[in-house]
Amino acid sequence: MVKSIFIRLYTSLLVIFGTMVVVFVILNVLPGDPALLMLDPAEATPEMIANMRHQMGLDRPFYIRFGEYFGNVLQGDFGNSMLNSEPVLPKIIEHFPATLSLTLFSAAISTAVGIALGVLSAIHRNGPIDLIARLVGLFGISMPTFWSGILLILIFSISLGWLPAMGSDGFRSLILPSVTLGLVGAGFIVRMVRTSMLDVINEPFIVTLRSKGLSERAVMYRHALRNALIPAVTMIGMIVGELLAGAVVIETVFSRQGIGRIIADAIMAKDLPVVQGVVFFSAIVYIAVNLLVDISYSAIDPRVRREH
Repeated sequence: MVKSIFIRLYTSLLVIFGTMVVVFVILNVLPGDPALLMLDPAEATPEMIANMRHQMGLDRPFYIRFGEYFGNVLQGDFGNSMLNSEPVLPKIIEHFPATLSLTLFSAAISTAVGIALGVLSAIHRNGPIDLIARLVGLFGISMPTFWSGILLILIFSISLGWLPAMGSDGFRSLILPSVTLGLVGAGFIVRMVRTSMLDVINEPFIVTLRSKGLSERAVMYRHALRNALIPAVTMIGMIVGELLAGAVVIETVFSRQGIGRIIADAIMAKDLPVVQGVVFFSAIVYIAVNLLVDISYSAIDPRVRREH
């Protein structure tokens, strides 16, 4: 088990390094000259542009710039913003709690709603409950988050006045954006849990448990559900990445101050160090979550412990 954890940790570090390389390459080959952003295009001369590129280090070879960036990241330095020269990492850390709370609450909604509806859908296959659960899953997967977010604002903020439409002050302002994001994840989990439960229900050991006189509730929730959770846990780990990506849209729609809003503003301003830092930081969080998901397999399914 310990060896397996070390192997996964080593693999995660390689993925993080590969992510850093890909992000650095993509952002440095995009069209447009960052030096022009620091100057007035109407008054900038070729000499002024060349001087600014030299100050920003853009006139150096690509591999030298990447080596310097890699060394700085190892020391916790993600660079400085091109617009105001503020350090990138402290800015990310300052705004990350807002995005983290949004992601965790959304993941909790996705998991609770997805597993509950998935199990009920499988138990009551082809019945009214199954139809409702599948419609909820289809709605969550199909509807764009910006559309469902605006719809929730119109209903619960403008029409009913129950919840605030914008801002990031307190728990009440977290409900609508979290539900908007959570519905997306719930849609995927419903379908995954339903399929897994239907497969497990038809396994011979389920028939054996029923023949021994166990109640249907005990068979479904104590044995079938536990065996069906492995694919669902994998899906939950993947959904965290979707939620982090969706935070860019949701934090813009609901005017929340998180790293999603930071990267949206940085993209509009072509502030490459900020974009680079936020994407890389988000990748680290996503990889860490999936590492924890891999480790949690052994707690859910004893067969995984025996294999390692």
